[in-house]
Amino acid sequence: MKWSVFSSQFSVIRISRIVLLLAFSFQLLAFTFPPTYKIGKLKYAGGGDWYANRTALPNLVAFCNKNIATNFAAEEGIVEVGSAELYNYPFVYMTGHGNVTFNAQEIANLRKYLIGGGFLHIDDNYGLDKFIRLQMKKVFPELEFVELPASHKIYNQKFKFSNGLPKIHEHDNKRPQGFALIYKGRVVCYYSYECDLGNGWEDYGTYPSDTQESRNNALKMGANLIQYALTN
Repeated sequence: MKWSVFSSQFSVIRISRIVLLLAFSFQLLAFTFPPTYKIGKLKYAGGGDWYANRTALPNLVAFCNKNIATNFAAEEGIVEVGSAELYNYPFVYMTGHGNVTFNAQEIANLRKYLIGGGFLHIDDNYGLDKFIRLQMKKVFPELEFVELPASHKIYNQKFKFSNGLPKIHEHDNKRPQGFALIYKGRVVCYYSYECDLGNGWEDYGTYPSDTQESRNNALKMGANLIQYALTN
């Protein structure tokens, strides 16, 4: 009977040590394998504020790493349109309020990146529309931006948006629209218009009129875009 009790206690201790060992091993693994990729923020010429929404991408990264099992580095990388470094980013974000210009080398580089499997999210921060449409037409002269229906995969990833792109930040009392450039059946560029997803990703309280609900919707929509980009 004493041996039985001792044996039972020994088993409990042994199991506890195994559990601690496994926990320690997982910590080592987590330490050994650093983030595998970064989100890119596109730096462009023309005078527009490409650097807008400074806290947006780190917040989106944290949300995605937690909710859709991505392994992004905590901070985004800044990448120029014409740089070879563009190919290091599976997902590139572009925003701003003003003018955008792409030169011939940048146009060729961005097209090659997108055709080769890259993904560009353009987020109109109010005032970008008339400039970016012209520049993206140079990148894909054979394509037109088309509005995606709510049934599209982008709105039906982990998070479901039965009405399509959610409204995050108000400008001109227009409905939000999600446009896409589709190359050989794949969305290579998603353009959020009259929505301002990036504003919703920023630190809560940055825009007093935005609610926690709208911020959560923005982060979920951003996660859907990333999930689509990484799996399609």
